[in-house]
Amino acid sequence: MTTPEHHDLSIDQRHAVMSAAARLATEFQGIFGVETIDRFLTSSYDQFAGRATIPHFLPLLAERFARQRLHALAKVEGKTHDGRPVVLFLCVHNAGRSQMALGFLQHHAGNSVVGWSGGSQPGDAIEPGAVAVMAERGIDIAREYPKPWTDEIVRAADVVITMGCGDACPIFPGKRYEEWELADPADLALDAVRTVRDDIERRVLRLLDSLGVAAA
Repeated sequence: MTTPEHHDLSIDQRHAVMSAAARLATEFQGIFGVETIDRFLTSSYDQFAGRATIPHFLPLLAERFARQRLHALAKVEGKTHDGRPVVLFLCVHNAGRSQMALGFLQHHAGNSVVGWSGGSQPGDAIEPGAVAVMAERGIDIAREYPKPWTDEIVRAADVVITMGCGDACPIFPGKRYEEWELADPADLALDAVRTVRDDIERRVLRLLDSLGVAAA
């Protein structure tokens, strides 16, 4: 990968980005060429470079996001698809509601469903209250990170769950959409965040039932 010249990358960061490019090239060998992988990794890096609070983690965030986007593109282009339904949770900051929903989806569905999340105006970090109340249920969302959505991610989703992003939420024909009206946990007291958490879990369980997926 040719690292973006407008970023002041340390030697360690450059090495990390190049290593990420090599891993992605191996993972998607025969599916995408080096140019496509470089383009997705570079643009994913750009998504976080301007707002990352810990620059050391930028290459890792870029790699994780690029991997998700490449899987989405592969499905959209009919190059790979394992038949599992893809659910996308969207809110404003991708720091609370959508992250809790993703956590419950992964907890209850395991590998039976592919889950993604995104925000119209991604925040800088996951809401501490959301992390705390999910930890009470034995679900760790502290390692997640706010991120935007991209066209290929939305196009690859079978179900799009929106939570308060309004007109900013992307609409593509032929997809199942649901709007979940939920309070934003930002700045709420923990008891109120717990109420939101429990509501999200009930909705996720109903969603899995509608998809024919047995919840664990």
